[in-house]
Order: sequence, then structure tokens, then C-alpha cells
Amino acid sequence: MAYFAVQLRMEAGFEKQLPIGHEYITTFQKYRNDVLGANRLNVVVKSRHGTIWTAPGLKRLFDVTQAVTYLPGIDRLGVQSLWTPNSFVNEITEEGFRADPVIAGTITPEQLTPELIADIQRSTNQGGFVGTLVSRDQTSAMIIAELSEVDKDGNKIDYVQYNHLLEQQLRKKFEDKDFEIQIIGFAKQIGDIADGAQSVLQFCVVALLLTALAVYWYCRSVRFTLLPIVCSLTSLVWQFGALKLLGFGLDPLGVLVPFLVFAIGVSHGVQQINFIMRELSHGKTTEQAARASFTGLLIPGVLALVTAFVSFITLILIPIPMVRELAITASLGVFFKITTNLAMLPIAASYFTFTKEYAQKAMQQREKRSNWLRALARVAEPRNALVVILITAGVFGLAAWESRDRVIGTLQPGAPELRPEARFNQDAVAISTGYDTGLDWLTVIFEAPPGSCENVAIGTYQDKFVWALQHTPGVLSVSSYAGQLRGYNEGYNEGNPKMAVVPIDPANYASLSTEIGRVRGFMTKDCSMTAVHLFLADHKATTINRVIAAVKQFRQANVLPGVTIRLASGNAGALAAVNEEVEHSELPMMLYVYAAIVILVAVVYRDFRAVLACCLPLTVGTFIGYWFMKVEGIGLTVATLPVMVLAVGIGVDYAFYIYNRLQLHLSQGLDIVKAIEHSILEVGTATIFTAITLAIGVATWAFSDLKFQADMGKLLAFMFMINMVMAMTALPAFAVWLERLFPRRKPVQAPGILAH
Repeated sequence: MAYFAVQLRMEAGFEKQLPIGHEYITTFQKYRNDVLGANRLNVVVKSRHGTIWTAPGLKRLFDVTQAVTYLPGIDRLGVQSLWTPNSFVNEITEEGFRADPVIAGTITPEQLTPELIADIQRSTNQGGFVGTLVSRDQTSAMIIAELSEVDKDGNKIDYVQYNHLLEQQLRKKFEDKDFEIQIIGFAKQIGDIADGAQSVLQFCVVALLLTALAVYWYCRSVRFTLLPIVCSLTSLVWQFGALKLLGFGLDPLGVLVPFLVFAIGVSHGVQQINFIMRELSHGKTTEQAARASFTGLLIPGVLALVTAFVSFITLILIPIPMVRELAITASLGVFFKITTNLAMLPIAASYFTFTKEYAQKAMQQREKRSNWLRALARVAEPRNALVVILITAGVFGLAAWESRDRVIGTLQPGAPELRPEARFNQDAVAISTGYDTGLDWLTVIFEAPPGSCENVAIGTYQDKFVWALQHTPGVLSVSSYAGQLRGYNEGYNEGNPKMAVVPIDPANYASLSTEIGRVRGFMTKDCSMTAVHLFLADHKATTINRVIAAVKQFRQANVLPGVTIRLASGNAGALAAVNEEVEHSELPMMLYVYAAIVILVAVVYRDFRAVLACCLPLTVGTFIGYWFMKVEGIGLTVATLPVMVLAVGIGVDYAFYIYNRLQLHLSQGLDIVKAIEHSILEVGTATIFTAITLAIGVATWAFSDLKFQADMGKLLAFMFMINMVMAMTALPAFAVWLERLFPRRKPVQAPGILAH
């Protein structure tokens, strides 16, 4: 498996981030060749000194335009800059319309003179390209290109390599002391994320070393330190090898998941080491201790891992290929953990031999650590338990209230996965500041029957739509078929501003539509599709949701028979689809995970008190996690949703280990208060130690170059600690009062294998 694991590569894709079957994506795929493509590349040549209107500036723009045109995967006919023939100026002359390129095809960079440059600048202003192809401050010019993810041979783009190609062929080649090259687009964004994700290995090594040091401090044995780490690494190797055999890669946005699964393995390993050390301190041999550990932890271990497995497998419900790959990745890792952590670890431990001195030291350490746990165990006293329950209820109410309006989607402009100071985000801010069209746009499709080129009602209807939407907060500008009709109608009438209207004469309407049909992105030849492009200030979830709501409101209030308003294409349309799928899937997924926990606990313990005691603290922890996300500005996305699911899966582990010991002591005739005290003394140290160790390990990710990795580190560290606190305080308190409110009529039986 190691042989296959080393062959695993990072693999990103634009298409696999799109929800399958979503209304917006269906529209996007149907008209992707007729409107502005969502997978665009924007390259800006910016003069560091003065304006772009110099011979060196225009020559550099020409060279970069040529370089972009011949990049692999680029639609060459769709490339647009001041130097391409599809950038032309419409003029009204005595003979009628005349369309001339901004820069004539006969001009070469070597022929540029101050007079020619002045003509080009005048043509740019006349053609309305200031704010679109040239920045408002005249210091830079843009090249726009559309990228196809699959080439003519059916091969998919390797975005990691493509990002390196952009750096080599564009930035490294053309950026110098006089000119800056700014590059944005999905290919650049995902490439930068993938490059940043390479550093995840460094942080995982740091986390591994910290974990090893902590485990050694806990058990004072090199062998016991290496054991849980080696077992967890074994399952990680199996996981990577299996992914390669299944034909999957590792997505940059899901690169953290395998290492989170590794953390789960270490968590269970520490519980095993704690159990074995406790048995050794009682004078048992290593084999007897290992057998006792296997027997005592099989039930809670299987429960915890099956819960984590179910948690991840529910991610398959989200119809986004990337998330489904992530679900398979995580589920494989958890499945392998059942073997490596519950069987391999105690079997390997049984071959160790330890002296009596080590066993005595282990017992002394255990007694020292138990002293301060005795104070914590007093939470089981009914009066203290009631106080804890009231505090927990208050915190739950506050967390539920504070997290009620948490945001689905991204909360920052630019690439939210990268830090604000990242080069990509710096470029994105600079371009969005200097250009009117914005980097994010939502394309709304007006669908009509074929042969609708004389149906003037469509143009009037769309014109009304543009008027209603252009003042929506977050909309920078609008470019539409109806707007083109207005412009062409004014032009054909000698530039009379009174004629800047949608014509109502069918013949005139049809002839203007023929002219507009020559410009890509606004309509199909038979007028069965016309488009409105809404350019947005950013792609924050709040901005996109506001515009989508405005479109739906107009669509519902204004109906034109035979014409359908369809959402949505453009990169904002793709993001809106992803956000809606995450929002719709979140509640069902959480319910499925909790249902799995309820069923598993009910089957194993056959007691509703166990179900309530394990699930109530977990629910409180989940809502506190949502509150933390809101405070930290972390939106619920395809990257953060799996982490919340994982937090539930790991959070319940602590509850299982504590409740399992509680059930055992109750079966031996102890009252609930004493049973809880013994349970906390036996597994409390390991539970607290595991949570702190894992939290410290993932907290190192806060220093990552990737913002989403840093956010995940903070979120996971917080969730590890909160779920541990809930398991050590709220669970015992609930258990005590459930026992008082619903007294048992039959004696408690030890669960499953423990009965023997």
C-alpha cells in the first residue's frame, strides 16, 4: 500500500466543484458556449510608472496577449484585449455603422508612434473599454481568456501544473521593474491553494512531534509512545494507497481530512495505552493488560469509529463530486482505523515486556493524576449536577440564538481560502478597484421558443428586468441583450439619445438582433436565449444571496408567457449553487449523524438514558461550534462542513468512553454517583489529555499560509476542547438527574463483551 500511496497526487478540478443536477448548473452547462464562461482567466499588465499609453506599455500588452492566447486549454477565439480583433469600436458615419478594431490588424508593436498611441487611446474611450479592458486610472490593461478544463484529446487540466505554467510563462517572463503582471481566475486560485496545501505536511509533522512528546510525558515509555502513532500511520498509508487504487487524487480543499482521521486514530490509541497502563499498575502481565484493553474498549471504540464512519459517509448526500470524493477518502480512513487501532494496537502491545518498577511508577503517576480528578468527579453530586445542567442549558440557549444567522458560503472577498496578503487576493483587490465590470458576475438567462427574433416583448421584458436589478446593493454594472438593443438602436438613428430604447418595430428589432448575434455572450442566433450579465462587487455569500433573491422576486412578480427566466451562469451562479446545496444538506446530514448515534447507543446499551446522556452534551457542543464560526467569520462551505461533521464524530468518542465505564460500574452494583466518580477517575485523564494533545496539534495549523487551513485548525482545536468539557461535565450531570427522574426497575447489565 505504501508503494501505491507515494504515487498519490494532488488533483483539483473546476467541474467537480459544481453540484450535479442543480438548477443553476443545468443552465450553466446548457449555455456555457453561448455566454461568458465561468472558468475565466484575467491577466492584467500594469505600468509601475505612469500610464499604459506608452510604446513599451502597449508592446508588453501585445506580448502578454500572445502568450495567453497560446497557453494550453485557452479558447483562442475568445481571448480579448486591446490587441485582439474582437475589440472594436462602433461608429456612426454618413454611410451608416462602421466597426473598426481598437488597434488595426496592420499595426505591429514596432510601428507604434505617439500619434498612433493617441488614436488607440481615443478609440478605447469611444468604444467604452475604459473600466473593462483598460483601468479607470489608465495605468493597466486587461486580457480576458476562457479556459476549457478538458482538451480536444479528452485530457483534464492539471491545475497544480497549470498554475506553475502561468507563473513561468506570464509572471516570471513579463514582470519586471517597469511592469507588474496580475493574474486571477479559478485556475490561478486553485493552483495557489494547492501550492499552499503542500505545506500541510510540515504542520502535520509538527503536530506529530508534539503528540509524540505529549504521549511520552503521559506514559514515560518510548514503545508506548510509538505504538499509537505507528498504528495510526499504518491506516494512513492504507488510506492513501486505497485512494490511488480507486483512481482518486487528493483535492487541495480536502487535504486536511486524512490527517484529521489520523488524529482520530491517535485519540483512540491514547485510550488503549491508558487502559493497558492501568492494568499493568494492578499487577497484570502485558498480555493480560492487552486482552483487558481489547475487551474493555472494543464496544466504545467500535461505537465511536462507526459513528465517525457514518458521519463521513453522509457527505455523499451532497451532490458535489469533490465532497463525495472527500467522503470516500475520510470513510476509508475511519474504516481502516477499526483494524489498526482496535486490534493491531493491543496485539502489538501484548508482545512488550515491562518491569515491576515500571508498573509501580505507572500506578503512582495514576494516583497523582487522580487526585485533582476527584474534585471534578464531584460534578456527580445531585446539587452540583443541577447547577451544571442549568449552566449548560443557558449556554445552549445563548449559542443557539447567536448562531441562528450564521452565513452559508464565503464571508471574505477574493479567495477566502487564501490570506488577505496572498498575491492572488492582492491582485483581485487591485483589479476589482480599477475596473467596472468586477471579477464576479451572475448571468441570468431569458429562454424563449426558437425563432423569437421578432418578439419585441422579450426585449422590453428584459429591459424592465435590468431596470429592477441594476440598483440592487452589490451590483456594480449590468451588460445585457436589452442594453445592446438600446445602443444599436441609438447608433442606427444618428446617435440621437432619444432613440436609446428597445425598438418596438419587429423588423427593426430583428435586424438589430442579427447585429448583436455577432458579439459573443448575449444571445443565440435564433433568439431562443438572451442573457443579462450582472457584475457584482464581490462573491460574498451575502452579496450573491441578495442578488439571487432579487431575481427570484422579479421572476415571480413579472411573468411573460412563453419566456422563462433561468438562473444562473457565471462564477457567482456556480458559487450560489454550491452554497444552496450546502445549506440544504447541512440539516439532513446532521440529523442522519445524530440518528446513527441514537441507534448505536440504543442498540448497545438498550437504555434511553444512555441516548440522552450521550447526545445532549454533543448537541450543545455543536451549537457552540456554530457560534464560534460566526464570531471568527468562518462561513459554512464545502471545506468547513466536513470539519463540523468530524467534530460531531470525534466529540461523541469522549462520551462513549465515559459512559461505557459508567455502565460497567452500575452493573457491579455501585450507585450512580460512585459509578460516575470511578468512571472519571479511570478514563478522565486520558480523555482530557487526548483532547488537549489533539487541540495543540491542530492549533499549529493557525500559522499556515492558507487561511482556510488556519481557520480549520482554530475550529478543530476549539471543538476538541468544547466536546471534552461537555463530556466531562454535562454528561455526568445529565446521567445523575436522568437516573433520579427515571429510576431503574431492573439491575444494569454490562454491555456486550464486558458481561463476560
